[in-house]
Order: sequence, then C-alpha cells, then structure tokens
Amino acid sequence: MTVFGFLKKRQPKLFVIGLDCAVPQLVFERWRNELPNLNRLMSEGAYGELTSCTPCITVPAWSVMTSSKDPGVLGIYGFRNRSDHSYDRLMIATGTAVKEPRVWELLGQAGKRVVTIGVPGTYPPRPVNGAAIGCFLTPQTVIGNGQGAKKSATFTYPAELSQQVNAWAGGEYLVDVKQFRTDDKDFLLRQIYDMTRQHFRVVREMMHFQPWDFFMFVEMGTDRIHHGFWKYHDPTHPKYEPGNPYENSIREYYRYIDGEIGELLGMLDDSTAVIVVSDHGAKKMDGGICVNEWLIREGLLTLAGEYPAQPAALGKLKVDWSRTKVWGEGGYYARIFMNVRGREPRGAIAPEEYEREREALAERIKSVRGPGGEDIGTRVFKPQEIYRRVNGVAPDLIVYWGDLFWRSVGSIGYPEIWTFENDTGPDDANHAQQGMYIHWHPKKKSGGRALNGLQIMDVAPTVLKYFDLAVPADMQGHAIPLE
Repeated sequence: MTVFGFLKKRQPKLFVIGLDCAVPQLVFERWRNELPNLNRLMSEGAYGELTSCTPCITVPAWSVMTSSKDPGVLGIYGFRNRSDHSYDRLMIATGTAVKEPRVWELLGQAGKRVVTIGVPGTYPPRPVNGAAIGCFLTPQTVIGNGQGAKKSATFTYPAELSQQVNAWAGGEYLVDVKQFRTDDKDFLLRQIYDMTRQHFRVVREMMHFQPWDFFMFVEMGTDRIHHGFWKYHDPTHPKYEPGNPYENSIREYYRYIDGEIGELLGMLDDSTAVIVVSDHGAKKMDGGICVNEWLIREGLLTLAGEYPAQPAALGKLKVDWSRTKVWGEGGYYARIFMNVRGREPRGAIAPEEYEREREALAERIKSVRGPGGEDIGTRVFKPQEIYRRVNGVAPDLIVYWGDLFWRSVGSIGYPEIWTFENDTGPDDANHAQQGMYIHWHPKKKSGGRALNGLQIMDVAPTVLKYFDLAVPADMQGHAIPLE
C-alpha cells in the first residue's frame, strides 16, 4: 500500500447561510449581476424559489425548515400563541416551544459536529454536539450590575462560549436591532450594519474556533431592512417618493451582504457544500385591515365599555364575551379565534354550529373589499385543512388580507376598517410566500440549473441526504438532489 492509502478521505461538510426574508426576485433577477458571490453560486450550482409554510413568518418558518414538520405538527402558529382557551393568555414561541428534533440534533446524534448561530428557535440554547449561539429572541447578551459594569448573560451552548462571543463582538453581541419600527432611518441603518458586521465577524471566528461538519447561521438584517425601507425602493409602493435619499438602501445592503458571503466562501475547503436560503420573501404593504374593528361592525365582537377615543389594543379594552362570537389578532397575517361554548370560558357559539359558523365567517372575510371597493384577493385557511396535525391551540382561521399586500391591525378605535399607519410603528413591507434557495457543491457543479416546486420542509431532508443519513419517516419534505 502506498502512503496515499493511509490518507483519510475528507468527510463532507455543509455550510448553510440563512438570510431571513431575502427576496428571490432581487437576488435571482433584479440585482444578480451586482452580487458576484451569490451569482457564482447560482451559475455553478442550482437555485429556485422556496415556498414557505403558512403562515410565512419567521416564527415558525425556520423551525418548519429545520424540522421538516408543518406549523400544526409543531403547534406554533406565530410569534405569540394561545397558551390555553382563555381570552388573554398568549406566550412567545421561544425555542422551548419546539418539541420536534431539528436537523442539527439528528446530525449530532449521528456523530457530526454542528454549529448554529442565530437560527430562530434556538433560544434558550440547548445542548448540541458542538456549539450554538442564540437567536433574535434572546432577551439580553450582557447583564449590568447596577454600577456600570457588565458581564455576559448566558445565550450560548456551552455557557462559557457567551463571554467569548461578546469579546469577539467588541463587548455586547447584538442579536437584533433595538427598534426596526422607527422613523429615524439613519439610526436604523446604522443599527442594521453594526449588527450585521458583528454577526459575520462572529461567524468567521466560529469557523476557525469550533470544529464542525455542519454550520448554519441566520442573518436578520435582511428582514429588518425590508420592513424599514421597502417604500423607499419600490415604485409600486403607495408611499414611494422618487429620488428619496434611501432609494438604494436595500440594494446597497444586499451588495454588502454579498461581500460578506464572499469572505466566508473563501474560508471553505473543497469538501464543503453551500446552501443559501430564506424562510420567506417580502413585498410591499398597501395598508392594514383593522380586523377587530371590522368584527365589531359585523356584530361579531361586542365591547363592554366605551368605544375608545384613540386606537387601543383589544387586550386593554373590556369585551362582553357573552355577546362576542369572534375576535382577532393583528400582525402580518390575521389569526381569527371563535368563542365556542364549552371550549372558551364564556362561549357564544354552540359546538354543533361551529363548522357552519366557521365556513360562513371565512366567506365573509374573503368578501372584505379595499377602500375603493376593489376585490383585494384575501385568502383564508383552516388549520385542519393545511396541516398534517393540529397541536396546541390553533387559530380557527388564518387570514392573508389581500394575499399579504395588507397586514392585520388588531387595535380598535379607527374611523374605518382600513388604515395606512401601522399600530405597532412604521413598517413598509409584508412577507411574501416565496423565499429563495441556492445550493452549490464544490465537486458536482449543476451549471445554473433552475429548481422548481421547492418547499420549505425539503431543506432538512436535503441536509440529511447530503450526509448519507436516513430521512425519518415523519419528516414531511423530500430531499433536493445536491448535484
């Protein structure tokens, strides 16, 4: 046997770059020639639009992607979920809400070393066969002692990594911008760039510092810049003004991100494949539909106290639940809850009338028109019809007002059911159902092959297949060939 016979074959590695909310039309078409690194991955690899889950929102989308389980199986229907059938108990869906195994946990069980950074659904951090840094729902990365000094909070696994991450970040690791719904756009831009620079610096350090077979990180800056600056760059946005000072802010940020990605690609060896993925896209927001305002006018929701003089959240108002059949929650989509006798404390809908009432309500919602009397194309979903199972306390209906060109506004106190100001602060964009997917293999070039029919639940099986591991039978997606 020659000396080469003793050389160990390099094991395959996989590097996953997550860009929250990244828009396929911007990357694949509009700005492709300005993004040389992503362009190379597309030209040599394969790419296509990735259909997100319903609802197409960060929580639960990344957990859907990495578990290959739909939101109903996960029992996670958005950032905030009903804890029970009471009227006021909502909980934030942190990582503790995710009960299904994510792909890096399966890889770890197979002996693979893993690193995750900023993947939504990873705070609080859990033990992994490697290292993990918490996501944007991490409440704090440093703790003050009341005398000006600060120490690291625990937001990593292992816990002692937290101090090192803060040191790499220059003192305080930023998991998110402080406030992306602000009118101070210069302040917001500085925050986004400061955060993103930190994130990529920490990613580079972890690539050197931590042994890994699978590495996945998610950048939130793409989401924040869309919500903060979409009206400035999209001529079809109702608030667009030609020649405004922020017209190229999103474009310049994409170019910056591409440069950072280029640095990471230069650090990879020839045994490492790359996936670039987003959980959903973005689109203009034409306005908001005041869901509870509409329900009041339809006679389906009744206040017990006075009607507010100024817009106020439903949770701050008194509701006559005995005379209320339906209420809703605001957000990028609407969650509609029905007040069912025997299920809710003061139910007003007889259980035997539930399905008939739900169907009639869905039709009424779809018939809501725009301010000019136009059909806005609202879509309504029943969880039992779109999910394999329905765990936890699901909404009775999930609503995409105007197919997500309109958001849901939960506050009450508006003169009309339409509003053009967001009740939670300035926000220019809504989410789009189509995210993006690119894969590139160093030794199996695909020559820019277009991929069609990709689903968000296909990503986790693809990762397992790349490592020649069996795909669990209960995963709902299918592996995408990495060649």
